[in-house]
Amino acid sequence: MRDKTHQRRPKGFNAALLCFAACIMVASFSKAMPAHAQAFAGMGAPSDGYTMPQPYPNFTFPQDHGPHPDFRIEWWYVTANLAADDGTAYGLQWTLFRSALAPEATPQETSRSWKSSQIWFCHAAVTGRDFHHATERYARGGIGQAGVTAKPFQAWCDDWQMAGDTLNRVTLNAAGPDFSYSLELTADKGLVRHGLGGYSVKSTTGQASYYYSQPHFSAQGTLRLARANGAEPQEIPVSGSAWLDREWSSQPLAENQTGWDWFSLNFDNGAKLMAFSLRQTDEETYRSATWIAPNGESSDLAQPALTLRPMDFTQVADRKIPTQWSIKSTNSGKPLDIVVTALNPRSWMDLSIPYWEGPVRISGSHTGTGYLEMTGY
Repeated sequence: MRDKTHQRRPKGFNAALLCFAACIMVASFSKAMPAHAQAFAGMGAPSDGYTMPQPYPNFTFPQDHGPHPDFRIEWWYVTANLAADDGTAYGLQWTLFRSALAPEATPQETSRSWKSSQIWFCHAAVTGRDFHHATERYARGGIGQAGVTAKPFQAWCDDWQMAGDTLNRVTLNAAGPDFSYSLELTADKGLVRHGLGGYSVKSTTGQASYYYSQPHFSAQGTLRLARANGAEPQEIPVSGSAWLDREWSSQPLAENQTGWDWFSLNFDNGAKLMAFSLRQTDEETYRSATWIAPNGESSDLAQPALTLRPMDFTQVADRKIPTQWSIKSTNSGKPLDIVVTALNPRSWMDLSIPYWEGPVRISGSHTGTGYLEMTGY
């Protein structure tokens, strides 16, 4: 395994990594696209031999918290909006990705030998108003370096871990050269299924994933930030909210889709919103959203009544990144007119597969905090 910290790379760096990226995000890339978009466009490659998602899935828990090796791509994804005792705001990310080089029939096959076709990689980041630290690790499946078990739940990548008796109460930790953190996450409401009972459609041509979330975590723990000159790390008690996404698929994007803009938003009135926009080569977008009421009940927001529009941009890593957004919905009973602004517009994940991800602040008809992820730029 190896750590990679946030550091500047030449623009052609990703081209040299395409062979490895094929292992992680599927082998076929669109030659018409710039190198920095290819890894995400590759998620629209053909899915021969893999299982495909179907509408209205019959999830079985806790088994479905574990891996699905007959699907090509899968992730366990946590983001958190935290604050120190003095009110200083921080964002935190922890992600474990699984990608299959070939389909496997049972989860047991992913953990017993070098013959496993599973590749694992993990990302972690900590963001403040004036800094963004990110790191990554890779692992080969089958030899115990990384994996997931459903009961008891444990997702790990070397010494990074998310674990608990159930997915409603877990501990979370990660470490990199510039930071480490350890958190306890506790949920007081149930899981939220997106789309058709957890079948989340991504395009007009039918690409889809299985997708559910645990958006109700409260979080508390300790953040440690490195100091200059070898001094002891600064230890900061933090608390706030966290959001877990679980998603797996074999072809989550269409061939003409280049990346996505994804929002997880926590409003001060207790409601929540998951929304995404998938960008296409014809400059159109495919949009979807789930409204989560304060009592935990969820419902779809229809695409025609939902708009996600960039308002302001930041030049980051030689790319023009939209770091302020207008989100509006005219859905009956759920009107929405908000502005979403990055806490730190320079939250660029300068990793082997680069993307933007960081905490956001919400103003307008609703106020609150959340997270924004943008890929393929």
